[in-house]
Amino acid sequence: MSETSKPGNFITQIIDKDNEAGKNGGKVLTRFPPEPNGYLHIGHAKSICLNFGLAQRYNGQCNLRFDDTNPEKESVEYIESIKRDVEWLGFEWKEEAKFASDYFDRLFDFAKQLIQLGKAYVCELNAEQMREYRGTLKEPGKNSPYRDRSAEENMALFNDMANGKYKDGEVVLRAKIDMASPNINMRDPIIYRVRRVHHHQTGDKWCIYPMYDFTHCLSDAIEGITHSVCTLEFQDHRPLYDWVLDTLKTAHPQQIEFARLNLNYTVTSKRKLKLLVDEKHVHGWDDPRMPTISGLRRRGYTAKSIRNFCDRIGVTKSDSVVDVGMLEHAIREDLDATANRAMVVLNPIKVTLTNYPKDKEEIFTVNNHPKNEDAGAREVPFSKHLFVDAADFAEEPPKKWKRMTIDGAVRLRGGYVITCDEVIKNEAGEVVELLCRYDENTLGVNPEGYKPKGVIHWVSAKHAVDARVNLYDRLFVNEAPDANYEDKNFLDFINSESLATITAAKAEPSLLKSNKGQGFQFEREGYFCRDLKEDGMVFNRTVTLRDSWAKIEAKGK
Repeated sequence: MSETSKPGNFITQIIDKDNEAGKNGGKVLTRFPPEPNGYLHIGHAKSICLNFGLAQRYNGQCNLRFDDTNPEKESVEYIESIKRDVEWLGFEWKEEAKFASDYFDRLFDFAKQLIQLGKAYVCELNAEQMREYRGTLKEPGKNSPYRDRSAEENMALFNDMANGKYKDGEVVLRAKIDMASPNINMRDPIIYRVRRVHHHQTGDKWCIYPMYDFTHCLSDAIEGITHSVCTLEFQDHRPLYDWVLDTLKTAHPQQIEFARLNLNYTVTSKRKLKLLVDEKHVHGWDDPRMPTISGLRRRGYTAKSIRNFCDRIGVTKSDSVVDVGMLEHAIREDLDATANRAMVVLNPIKVTLTNYPKDKEEIFTVNNHPKNEDAGAREVPFSKHLFVDAADFAEEPPKKWKRMTIDGAVRLRGGYVITCDEVIKNEAGEVVELLCRYDENTLGVNPEGYKPKGVIHWVSAKHAVDARVNLYDRLFVNEAPDANYEDKNFLDFINSESLATITAAKAEPSLLKSNKGQGFQFEREGYFCRDLKEDGMVFNRTVTLRDSWAKIEAKGK
């Protein structure tokens, strides 16, 4: 489905009305403005798809702009990861990536204009005094004793700030708005502060840095953004956005807020995600258990599945929590249609075909995909000794058992029907080998009299490839790990079983030709992908086969 043919939402309705009225000359210019203080997560994916999608829908443009006003927490590593994630999702920016720091000289001049207009002043209150003077949601704030300085005095002090005459935190530049405003964001907010920090783009040129609310609206205006789309938490900041632009009489983009993506069993605060990394609860930002785009990519999620998920949840004005099952359904849906099949035995148990010739080997041709002929076929070797999964055998099977048992017939996927005659156990009483016989007349057919109870996957022992398989589960056991609890925090809900590693899995040899990042459906086990970073046969479970959300969706229809 093309961007123009997708159903609209309240934002497209706003843009349609703007275009009908001739506003902005019919131009649509959006931006995606991440802070380079961490890796992007699934919530950012929604914003990326929305902002770049709007530009595509209206044949416009979307800028990638880094809001790099806090160099203490920013790095080039984060910048490069963000570029990589946006491109991987399938979007591109027409010009070079932009930085708020590109505009630091102009922002400095804008701040001076506010001072000249009597709309900004240098304040010497410390942080504790600032909080005291700010007031509360129920009580108005108090004017700073430094609020009524002359424009000339404020200009001199601001230049002193820029020239390094003050220590970090000693003074700030504040907008002069209304300390009695019911909106706390309008109570003379700070627009510049002193920070002696090396900046990854501007080096040591500046020892003062503008605040986000001052920078963002003016960066939008400088770039000629028409529709500044952001999440709902910025709704209360919109009056400040408008005040800065109106006071300075600049171009005035329209800020539009939408509901951010909230997933259950998930934390998306970058501060908390960084804590998970720093305290080594996970193995880096791209750990497949992380909700980061790089983590999802390494786990085996496809860009298409994430775009489809973002389309499916839609764009609304009301905050809500989305079931993570919808995200899992999106990747199952994509991989079910596109992923080649393969046979991998996770918990191998040996099978010996007692009536199969010792030196005989066969090659079976098996379709790579049951529904897609274009996917082609692969060759799977067969021999006297096989591996099957221990979970596929039961000496005392429960009711409706459809796998291996003594005297029971099962079909090997793409191969013969076999029957188990004898079980060999070790001294601990554990099953270590199954002695079975095969029927050479059952290859691809089901002769009369045979009623195999099921079909199981297998691997030829002689040709098996050793593989390491990471079984990933949800990182948190609590549906709302990020909620405010009296005696717990999100770290208390980490799932101790979120990663189980199988070191002795046996894979069919065709997987030796797989590429890093390539996804597969391991027959009867789930969807897996070859790890992007590790060498050798290392596979990560993307998602299990069971799809409860698909059943819910079908029932709803």
